[in-house]
Order: sequence, then C-alpha cells, then structure tokens
Amino acid sequence: MFAVYILYSEILGKHYVGHTEDLNVRLTQHNVGHVRSTKAGIPWAVVHVEEYPTRQRAYRRELQIKAYKRGEAFKKLVKK
Repeated sequence: MFAVYILYSEILGKHYVGHTEDLNVRLTQHNVGHVRSTKAGIPWAVVHVEEYPTRQRAYRRELQIKAYKRGEAFKKLVKK
C-alpha cells in the first residue's frame, strides 16, 4: 500500500503534501532533516493520510491535492 500524506509545521505555519510506501520512515526522514524542502519546518506532524494500492494512484492523488492547496477542498482535508 502507498500513502498520500499531508504534514503541518507549526514553526512555518505551512503544509507539505507527499506520497510514500512507508509513512513512518518518511516522517522520520522529514523530522531529522533528510528532506531539503522540509528541513526548515521541523518538527512536522501528520494531519491527513489516504491509502492507495499502487504508487501511480497515490501520485495522482498527491497531484490532485496539490492542485487545490489552500482552497476549500484542501481545508476540508486538513480539518478532519
């Protein structure tokens, strides 16, 4: 299974959207500074997760979420 996830950094007040096969490992990578684009926002917290059977479907969903970032649909996902 592959996960599409949304992280939130209180320090930056920003969200990050990504996909992975192992969410625990990926979250650790984000929070120890191994991901350049999220290094400044440590610590990151998971605020939304969706699971998909294939990497392709997860990636398509990631792009869909990124397309409406900061819109009403995005706000509904992070408020759940």
